[in-house]
Amino acid sequence: MMSRVWTQRLTAAIGPFVQAGVVPGAVVGVRHRGETIVDALGTTAPAVDDPLPVDAQVRISSNTKSLVAALTLLLAQDGVLRLDDPVERFLPELANRRVLRRLDGPLDEAEPARRPITVEDLLTMRLGFGWVFESECAAVDAATELELGFGPPDPPALPPPDEWMARFAKLPLLEQPGSVWRYELAFAVLGVLVARAAGCPLDVTLADRLFTPLGMTATGFVADPRRLVPAFVRGQNGLELFDAVADSRWASQPPFPDGRGGLVSTAGDLLRFAGMLLGGGGGLLSSSSVTAMTTDQLTSEQRAGPSAATFLDSGGWGYGVGVIETSVGRRYGWGGGLGTLWYSWSEHDLAAVLITQVLPPSVEVFNAFTTAVESGLTR
Repeated sequence: MMSRVWTQRLTAAIGPFVQAGVVPGAVVGVRHRGETIVDALGTTAPAVDDPLPVDAQVRISSNTKSLVAALTLLLAQDGVLRLDDPVERFLPELANRRVLRRLDGPLDEAEPARRPITVEDLLTMRLGFGWVFESECAAVDAATELELGFGPPDPPALPPPDEWMARFAKLPLLEQPGSVWRYELAFAVLGVLVARAAGCPLDVTLADRLFTPLGMTATGFVADPRRLVPAFVRGQNGLELFDAVADSRWASQPPFPDGRGGLVSTAGDLLRFAGMLLGGGGGLLSSSSVTAMTTDQLTSEQRAGPSAATFLDSGGWGYGVGVIETSVGRRYGWGGGLGTLWYSWSEHDLAAVLITQVLPPSVEVFNAFTTAVESGLTR
């Protein structure tokens, strides 16, 4: 099936949601057997006539994680770091961690960590800190008070990397390193670690090692006002403006280049990244790095944990991507909290991207998109 047929399937699946106003517009893109096609439907905002362009630049939030994971593996290939390195090699602030005796306990009731945090713990989000859904947690409350970024992305609101790390280092871990999968703070820590390991800011290292070689010219931490489109949040009276273009929070260099969700990008750029993975690394990553990145790294117990049950949809987690076995083969990729989604089906040499800009993303839209792809695949 040619890529144009795929995008026609996807626009047919997403069109009813655009017509109903669930999202003002959407970009869909497919890379199939080396051919890439991108289509758009709808408008840039509710109740306007401006068509959403196929090269619209958007805030990709958690799709950032996959890109930072790939960069980490590139540095590991170069010997700049090792996945089994204790993070304190680059982040001395995180040496001698203490761990809460119980998740809902006070901050001063903590015991020594049984082992150091490793780089791999960050890639697999088994740092020992993240979102808590199952109980009250004073440590997460403290992280919020310290303005570490627990909530929707807000680039200007975060402190610079060294200050951010100093604040985080004041907190105990929630669980022993390597034991529990928790979204998503590990990738904020990973972004700082990668920058220090490379001896260069995260934005520069990403551009030099990943974006420029792949031709991802519209991806970075600062938006292009000529291409950026507004983002919206679901309110009681419909879609309300979350971030505009003229005064966007992504309009200038952020104090903290956030590895968990700070990038902007386009459908075309995300498909270039997906194509690199489908191509066995594209001359950047080794095939073994691609395999490790796109293979579930969690135990059955970790996949059943509260955070995993909320985010992983009965699947697992590799390095920066969710991984799930489906009736048509393994699917890997991830979504962003502002309405972006990327998945690949390597057995079919196919990647698909959905771009919307509504917080929180519509589960129905995401499911319709994924179903439209998988209904056209056979094993």
